[in-house]
Amino acid sequence: MRAEILSVGTELLLGDILNTNAQYISRELANLGINVYYQTVVGDNPERLKNAYNFALSRADIVITTGGLGPTKDDLTKEIAAEYFNKKLILDNKSLEEILTFFKKINREVSENNRKQAYFPEGCIILKNNNGTAPGCIIEENNKIAILLPGPPKEMVPMLNEGVIPYLKKFQDGTLISKVLRITGIGESSVDNLIGYIIDRQTNPTVAPYAKDNEVTLRLTAKANSEEDAYKLIVPVEKEIRDKLGDINVYGVENESVEEIVAKLLIENKLTIATAESCTGGLLAGKLINYPGVSSVFLEGVVTYSNIAKINRLKVKEDTLNKFGAVSSECAAEMAEGIAKAASTNIGVSTTGIAGPGGGTDEKPVGLVYAGIYINGVVKTKQLNLVGNRQKIRDRAVASTLDWLRRELIAYLNKDSN
Repeated sequence: MRAEILSVGTELLLGDILNTNAQYISRELANLGINVYYQTVVGDNPERLKNAYNFALSRADIVITTGGLGPTKDDLTKEIAAEYFNKKLILDNKSLEEILTFFKKINREVSENNRKQAYFPEGCIILKNNNGTAPGCIIEENNKIAILLPGPPKEMVPMLNEGVIPYLKKFQDGTLISKVLRITGIGESSVDNLIGYIIDRQTNPTVAPYAKDNEVTLRLTAKANSEEDAYKLIVPVEKEIRDKLGDINVYGVENESVEEIVAKLLIENKLTIATAESCTGGLLAGKLINYPGVSSVFLEGVVTYSNIAKINRLKVKEDTLNKFGAVSSECAAEMAEGIAKAASTNIGVSTTGIAGPGGGTDEKPVGLVYAGIYINGVVKTKQLNLVGNRQKIRDRAVASTLDWLRRELIAYLNKDSN
């Protein structure tokens, strides 16, 4: 089946709100094997909205709208849909009761405008809103389906998951299963060179690559009569991909992040860690702290931005700074060892560099970053040559350092187990 997403709201066109709804819906439809070929954004204008319905339903089997279900006069998504399908709007008493209950709970009076949210095109399937006042609905007519959802993501996402996805599953021919592989340390072009032939020959399962900041993801999707049979189709393709890319580069699956993998390795092996950051200004520590339970191993994070701070807090030698500078492998090494000793941890991680936009030289350009890792007496450093604006360089420095830490931890633990 083909679907189109129609996002309604002048605020979207003006750029006041980021359209995360379309991204979320597209991803969920892909999981169901429903193709999305177009996404449209239209303002709160009845004539343009009517035209958008015409275009969308002329080229898609399903149109999913978000927004325009509110109480104000310019919330017209439902009204225009009823007009398009030549259906009357009829009061649904159950929906009205739920709206009245919602307002009573928040101790507010119900306006006449809110009552219009309880009117629906005759014969439609009403979708309950457990998180707001605007119920959604599904209209089926002449082999076309219009699914109307509220705009706020906190209302749209639960309604999609609880009401729409189960409804759409009845259109599935067989069972569709997806698995996402997350890859870092090698770029999109390298991935394509190594497994391009797998992508070219894809049938079932399909392999879809997506490039993201600092990583590449591969979505493997298989169709079969059961989940078990679908997973069986994925297994050999996943193995071939891992063999070609190197298992160390395929760092996780589904929604796993590099910091999650690192945190798990530290916790499972009872390895304590501390961080000392200069150019990244605490971003590295912040990534690790994202993982619940990391407090058992993450003991300390410091931002030693100035040379004085590096000397006083981390015991970086003045001679090192004078001879090599703060942006150097020598300084990164002493920072990593210094924080590990100061915090009495197994591991110390450091970053120091030039994030820009100024401050670079021919010898040490903007984007030059050094990272250091100390693990139980052994210190290593790594030079990173990054591009982008100040924030991009800092983010990429953190991503690269975390991935390097992951690889060093795996190597250390494998060596220790042998």
